[in-house]
Amino acid sequence: MTIAIDFDGTIVEHRYPSIGKEIPYAIETLKKLQADRHQLILWTAREGQLLVDAVEFCRAHGLEFYAINSDVPSDSWKDNAPSRKLKVDMFIDDRNLGGLPDWSVIYEMISQNLTYGDILRRGIVDLIGDDEEDEPGFFARIIERCRSSRAKFGRGSSRGSSRGSSRGSSRGSLRGSSRGSHHW
Repeated sequence: MTIAIDFDGTIVEHRYPSIGKEIPYAIETLKKLQADRHQLILWTAREGQLLVDAVEFCRAHGLEFYAINSDVPSDSWKDNAPSRKLKVDMFIDDRNLGGLPDWSVIYEMISQNLTYGDILRRGIVDLIGDDEEDEPGFFARIIERCRSSRAKFGRGSSRGSSRGSSRGSSRGSLRGSSRGSHHW
């Protein structure tokens, strides 16, 4: 599979025009994708010296790309040639609808050919339970952490709190939220 990856906000934190800190597991995951024989293209709005800096940052961390701002390997990116739409199988970008998932989720989606819908459906199965699974799934773990936090900070018990008991009260809503009651 050919995958185009953004730089700022995807591989590193947004600090443009500076280079931010690496987003946890970004480079490690990209190297694993390369080991799995995927072709990676750096696809960024950076140009000139800012692009050179981004490429050098990745190289210093052991990450080389198949191509840069192009479908094919070349050095034309150094000449500030205008970029165009790429013919790739997938884009990884922090500006995706839904934002940038955790890099472990990205790897799982690519390696298992999953969509966001698949991940959400899997999360629903995690919520209602699946006897075939030995460990709780991603969403089940998040919900359990929320329940634990609520219990720890006196915001209700981790089990059995009544869904309707705090409707309209601030006790059932997330701290600082203006969206109404949220119950786990």
